[in-house]
Amino acid sequence: MALGIAAYGVPASVNHALAAVSGSGKTLVVYFSWPETLTPQNMSNDEANSTVVINGKVLGNTQYVAMIIAETTGAEIFRIEPVKPWPQNHKPLIAQAKIEQMRDYRPAIAKPLKNFQDYDTIFLGYPNWWADLPMILYTFLETYDFSGKRIIPFSTHGGSGFSGTIRTIADLQPKAEVVRNGYTVSRDVVAEAAPEVTRWVKETA
Repeated sequence: MALGIAAYGVPASVNHALAAVSGSGKTLVVYFSWPETLTPQNMSNDEANSTVVINGKVLGNTQYVAMIIAETTGAEIFRIEPVKPWPQNHKPLIAQAKIEQMRDYRPAIAKPLKNFQDYDTIFLGYPNWWADLPMILYTFLETYDFSGKRIIPFSTHGGSGFSGTIRTIADLQPKAEVVRNGYTVSRDVVAEAAPEVTRWVKETA
């Protein structure tokens, strides 16, 4: 479904207040998203389920939610990307994700996150893959020290919600404050979720 993010503009006063959520530090939106196509025409059902189209540009579901959060808060944004890309065909993609999970694999991240120490509050987004974090999220969470930081999870899913992923994040980063009332949204309704996302951010932040 084609939408425009600007249609859900937030008053400047709200943006300024939310941008200050982390106190003296800064807020960052970190996300991993893997759309199954970058072509908006003639999508299969699987491709459409993993994407939102904005003004002709294809975004992954989690990417779309991350952009709404960044717009609402005024936060900086960072996309976790792998050194070796996954397939963009549905069956090979989910098969590879399952194999990585079974092998407890840690995919390498293509570029580092600079100045991580400057951020106090981190919105962390990901799709639910096989009732777990994508394994590249394990790589990310094991690479950086979140001690004293606030982690606010958000996710997209095909019916499983968060599963146990918030508990997993807390286990991987025991010295961080992990917000338990994160935001998760079904891929079936993510394209219409912007008002709900902005409301959640204001309530949570």
